[in-house]
Amino acid sequence: MMITSDSYVFVAAILFIIGGIGFLARRNVLVQLMSIEIMLNAVNLTLVAFNRSRPENHSGQIFAFFLIAAEAAEVAVGLAIVLSLFRLRRSVRSDEADSLRN
Repeated sequence: MMITSDSYVFVAAILFIIGGIGFLARRNVLVQLMSIEIMLNAVNLTLVAFNRSRPENHSGQIFAFFLIAAEAAEVAVGLAIVLSLFRLRRSVRSDEADSLRN
């Protein structure tokens, strides 16, 4: 049985939907950050899957590598914001994040 690019795209779509629902349904900022990571990993899976159709060109894998580096920077900034929110409010609920505007 051969695994095609359609299978990878289907799994990536399911991961992206799970991440989107997790981001919209939960109020905990840490869970929202993890949901964003799931969505970005679905994009990485799609890039690598489409790169399989053209193995002589590694642009999909290179772009996925740079996206992973951007994800690491996003996590660092996101966790810094979560820590400052927790110091101010003693909670990590996104409903209480309006206090960071000052």
